[in-house]
Amino acid sequence: MSNLKKDDIIVVDRKAAKQTVFVTSLGNAMEWFDFGLYAYLAVTIGKVFFPEIDPAYQLIYAFATFAIAFIARPVGGLVFGMLGDRIGRKKILSLTLIMMAASTVFIGLIPSYSTIGVAAPILLLFARLIQGFSTGGEYAGAMTYIAESTPDKRRGFLASGLEVGTLVGFTSSAALVTLLTYILGPEKMVEWGWRLPFLIAGPLGVIGFYMRSRLSETPAFMALEEAKEEDRHRASLKEILTNHWKPLLICLGVVFFYNTALYMVLTYMPSYLTEELGYGETKGLVYSLLVMISIIPIILIMGHWSDRIGRNKIVIGALIGNIILGIPAFMMMGSGNGLIVFSGLFILGIMLAAFQGVLPATLPSLFFTKVRYGSLAITYNISTSLFGGTTPLIIAWLVSMTDNSMIPAYYLIAACIVGLIVVSLFVKETAGRSLRGSAPTIEDQSEVDEILKNPVQALWWKEEEPAEMHIEAPYTQNSPAKTNIK
Repeated sequence: MSNLKKDDIIVVDRKAAKQTVFVTSLGNAMEWFDFGLYAYLAVTIGKVFFPEIDPAYQLIYAFATFAIAFIARPVGGLVFGMLGDRIGRKKILSLTLIMMAASTVFIGLIPSYSTIGVAAPILLLFARLIQGFSTGGEYAGAMTYIAESTPDKRRGFLASGLEVGTLVGFTSSAALVTLLTYILGPEKMVEWGWRLPFLIAGPLGVIGFYMRSRLSETPAFMALEEAKEEDRHRASLKEILTNHWKPLLICLGVVFFYNTALYMVLTYMPSYLTEELGYGETKGLVYSLLVMISIIPIILIMGHWSDRIGRNKIVIGALIGNIILGIPAFMMMGSGNGLIVFSGLFILGIMLAAFQGVLPATLPSLFFTKVRYGSLAITYNISTSLFGGTTPLIIAWLVSMTDNSMIPAYYLIAACIVGLIVVSLFVKETAGRSLRGSAPTIEDQSEVDEILKNPVQALWWKEEEPAEMHIEAPYTQNSPAKTNIK
């Protein structure tokens, strides 16, 4: 591969790449719509399933059930990730979507505690575990799929579309919950209204499954399938842990600060504004909803600029921003003035948008194609389970124990200090470069000569490849199935 040839270079059709991003992101939006419903209905769910608990602790119990699902995420990541590296990304992404939809509908059908007693929270726990299991394979798979289907020079911008899907899913669930709460009122929401959003997941899941089933495999995975027999070895979990421990640890560190910020802003803030700052359920949801809508274009802008100036610069800038502005932002949220409250939340949203616009392209670049899905799914979900999904629970508990509403700011700052160390010292720049160990990917034939003149830049991680690994066979211009939409 050191003697790079013209036919080695992967040419991705621009229209097909955009369609791939759209379909994958739309499916991701549907999945996170399902997952986000629980977070935005946490206060109501606490009343429905834990009515015997002191009201002051109902939210903690509800978030505990939310966090429990993250126990299943590493298991789902291991199972679906390893399968994705063996049988393909497309099949797994279709399966995870339909599993999430089915478990979400099931939550909407569970009788309340007043009807079947303790069996109600047990069934809720079971459904949440299934949600966590399916999510374990979803997000890492979607990141992998988009990264392997997009050209090197535009991967940041196109991959940021995945996080737009995440925001659209969260925003849709927040908007629906807000609308229902406004129309029905808190009492009817507790009585029966909370079920409606969960039941909508059924038809959405069917639509998403159909759209994803029409995707074809990624060029990188197809190249692996077409490789010589000796190069088609699929790494075991032991081999991944032995030969790829360094990128695994780096990924754990990055996901730690990323998901701390993500789950704090997207899942904890509505309850924080309602329960801790006393703004009322509808107002707390509206503030969060407006911020999520506002940062969608910022995510795309960050992705675009990451392709131009580099991904690490943007991430480091956002980490420093959180460290400096974290406390002022939370002080603004506690001011009681609507505009100032929104501004404080928006500051956190901008920093999160920087992470969301850049990291979906950075994380898949840490791993080789033959272990990318499995390695990313395992590490992403372990870190998310330990530090992301537990963020609302830990912060809610710390606030209740200390009666200090600034605890979330301190928690966020601590996570970002760790992130600053990890990114500054261990994360290499990935902008404009090929995926690890893979041939260059372009969207225009005019780029071929430029790549051939500077193959070291295109194959910048080749020298780090473990001795027992082999670089993937190129997905050449003569290979079949050049598009990603049938």
